[in-house]
Amino acid sequence: MKKIVMPAICLFILATFGACSLAPENPVTRDELMRTRIYSEYIIQESPEQVLHALNGDGEVVLEGSRNIGGKVYPLHIKLLATSEGIEVVDYDR
Repeated sequence: MKKIVMPAICLFILATFGACSLAPENPVTRDELMRTRIYSEYIIQESPEQVLHALNGDGEVVLEGSRNIGGKVYPLHIKLLATSEGIEVVDYDR
């Protein structure tokens, strides 16, 4: 039984630390951020420099924003993840 418990605990600890946000290997550039078109699709108060600083420091950032659809403003959260393939954008309602 001990042979199973100890590796399971080690795997759990590794998975927990592996899920933490890490800075990207290659810093995200302003051009990469602008290619996501978040500033044209959403209303965001934070400047691109603030977003880049957070992405390059933590690897992810969650922004409060809104979207104007049909004259109505819908508040939402925008999550940006710096991955090795580029910036991943996920939005969800507040």
